[in-house]
Amino acid sequence: MQFLDLTLPTPEENLALDEALLTLAEQTDGTEMLRTWEVASPCVVLGCFCRIADDVNEEACAADNVPVRRRVSGGGTVLIGPGCLNFSLVLDMRRRPELNDVSRSHFLILDRITEVLMTKAPHVGFDGTSDLCLDGRKFSGNAQRRRRNWLLHHGTLLYNFPLDRLSRYLREPPRQPAYRASRLHTDFVTNFPADAAWLDQGLRLAWAADDPLITWPREITEQLVQTRYSRPEWIRRR
Repeated sequence: MQFLDLTLPTPEENLALDEALLTLAEQTDGTEMLRTWEVASPCVVLGCFCRIADDVNEEACAADNVPVRRRVSGGGTVLIGPGCLNFSLVLDMRRRPELNDVSRSHFLILDRITEVLMTKAPHVGFDGTSDLCLDGRKFSGNAQRRRRNWLLHHGTLLYNFPLDRLSRYLREPPRQPAYRASRLHTDFVTNFPADAAWLDQGLRLAWAADDPLITWPREITEQLVQTRYSRPEWIRRR
């Protein structure tokens, strides 16, 4: 599998690059890929179908200059920033027909990652629709976007994240998994006990991602930034 360790300057560029990698794979019948990235400052990222009014404390975001952006995959709204490693997988569903079932695909993808994480923390588990947890507390959220033959899997891994920031910028979500049991952000979320380098290497090991990507789809990324990811009508569409 190919591997890309690349963080672009802005949140919208990073979100656009993920979709560009999916688009390129679908258009050219490309190769599977793992990408890791981590932004330098906090950003709220809405799931494709999330509502700003339900999920975001816009007053606090505006006061602290925390941008709000929207990704192309589903799932819930998240806060990313330093201490949160993002990973993106572009996978071929023809090569892996078991991924055609959405629920099963989440389990299979996260089970592969869990095998590596358990070498550091044995009590890692899968819960909710697509969460990874440590002793019942979430440290990874995941979501997908699908095209005809390829899927994009988005994931976060909290490892040194300022958890108190979650309650400042995010509202308590109206839809919650049963295992959350109405816990507040600070009681529900935790950091995984590893650093970014260990997690990065663990993801590469899990997916045998040892073929560095030399070039990436700059033009598609720039086009998506201009037509979608930087536009208020996309960000605020719900």
